[in-house]
Amino acid sequence: MPSTNEASTGAKVLSGTQVANDVKLELAEQVKKLKSENPGFVPGLAVVQVGEREDSNVYIRMKMKSAQDIGLNPQHVKLPRSTTQEQLIEAIQKLNRDDTVHGIIVQMPPDSDHPIDGTVALNSVSPLKDVDGLNTENAGKVARGELNDCFLPCTPNGCMELIKRTGVPVEGSRAVVLGRSKIVGAPMHDLLLWNNATVTVCHSKTKDLPKVVSEADILVVAIGRPEMVRGDWVKEGAVVIDCGINPISDATKKSGQRLVGDVHYDEVRRKASYITPVPGGVGPMTVAMLMKNTVLAASRACARKSA
Repeated sequence: MPSTNEASTGAKVLSGTQVANDVKLELAEQVKKLKSENPGFVPGLAVVQVGEREDSNVYIRMKMKSAQDIGLNPQHVKLPRSTTQEQLIEAIQKLNRDDTVHGIIVQMPPDSDHPIDGTVALNSVSPLKDVDGLNTENAGKVARGELNDCFLPCTPNGCMELIKRTGVPVEGSRAVVLGRSKIVGAPMHDLLLWNNATVTVCHSKTKDLPKVVSEADILVVAIGRPEMVRGDWVKEGAVVIDCGINPISDATKKSGQRLVGDVHYDEVRRKASYITPVPGGVGPMTVAMLMKNTVLAASRACARKSA
């Protein structure tokens, strides 16, 4: 059964927080089993950070806590702002060679005094340890439909998990993805396609965007524009997954702002059958899928060792 709460009007609310907690409980059991079957083995995750961006610090603390909660051994590899691209790659390659590390994350963007190409850094991670699912080899396998021989990117995979928990069939559905970023939009298209949806990707050049959106049985929005998708754009009964997280001014809040998605929640929930909230929707699922990939990486490492 899907983890939902009934909205005051219309759609059921897909709680990413609740689903993520369920996933983490399942992963904790898998880790316990891995350890019992392989005495002395502890799945390891390394998070590589260049500099001291506060937003990165917040995300890393979340990842480290989630890893500890399910029984992983996480390590935070902190590099100074003076780190060059060559030094970053050297640090990553050292982790590639470390058999106690099964998953590697390079926190983006790097906060360096020197130019660092994020794509080069991500492609320096061994595909066998690329638990973010962002290097070119894993991305290529996702695009080709080789979904069992790669790591799926965490945010799109979290979206798929939420969609599947609604019970609404993906196969045969008309799916629309707003946004074509390499991290969310493009791989979201791929996962929906290889799960047998008919998929349209929309972007800044798409003509008559509301009309295209209105045809979606499943709508995934990742455009970074607050409350852009309005209620009259959305098909009655659609499943709506909102990947956006945007601060907007709100004088009623102590901070002077609040977070909203890319979807106008109050309007769209009156038309949708299911909708994700912001916050508490896609965000927690991204971290949960990162943990899932790390446990998978550790399991594959054990299998290779015993083969």
